[in-house]
Amino acid sequence: MSARRSRPRAALVSVLAGAVLLGGCATAQQPDPLEPLNRKVFAFNEAVDSAVLKPAAQAYKAVLPSPMQLAVGNFFGNLKDAWSAVNLLLQGRIADSLSDVMRVGTNTVFGFMGIMDIATELGFERHGEDFGQTLGRWGVSPGAYIVWPVLGPSTVRDSIGMPVDLMASPETLVNVSLTRRSMTALHLVSTRAGALSATNLLDDIALDKYAFVRNAYLQRRRSLIYDGNPPEEDDTDAAAPAPVSAPAASAAAN
Repeated sequence: MSARRSRPRAALVSVLAGAVLLGGCATAQQPDPLEPLNRKVFAFNEAVDSAVLKPAAQAYKAVLPSPMQLAVGNFFGNLKDAWSAVNLLLQGRIADSLSDVMRVGTNTVFGFMGIMDIATELGFERHGEDFGQTLGRWGVSPGAYIVWPVLGPSTVRDSIGMPVDLMASPETLVNVSLTRRSMTALHLVSTRAGALSATNLLDDIALDKYAFVRNAYLQRRRSLIYDGNPPEEDDTDAAAPAPVSAPAASAAAN
């Protein structure tokens, strides 16, 4: 590996190591000890979104017919279901893991490589598990809230899981660099397009958008780890201090 390629990775490791150390300061009452830095990164992400991602997502929705947009979303969702099945197995949820395996098999074979979601119509629930949730199931506390450039909101725990999730993403399975980059761009724009209406609503109702997004993210991640039934909150698990509406929370968390 060249020195040029190793520098960004070394910087990322250094930042994450610092966040892990500060993670011990995070509590349910103060999950965001990195707030001054996080707000600056959040502002940077907002600028990138306004200049690049949002216009691209708007053009995507305007140009691509709705059935094709749905097919793109289904394709990437089918590949995520395969990784979800692995995480469910790691969590010891055998029946749910087998259900996701059936989802993938059904949609791959009968849904033309996943562009049609036949499995949902047959009653196979989508679980959408990732490695951050698996770590949470294993008892790893979330630690400090972190906002990453471009990648957005996270926690120390989810940041540890992020590289594993990225390695399991469909884009990494492609050897041709141009195809891999094209898939990454399509996935990113498709995801952003799906959140346009909710984020427009968020822009209208949030007085402090940073705090709203943070609270929504922490609240949603906690809910996902406990399948919608989190235990009574204590100092070992940071969570959002204020409730938020479901549509806006989902958009902010994504």
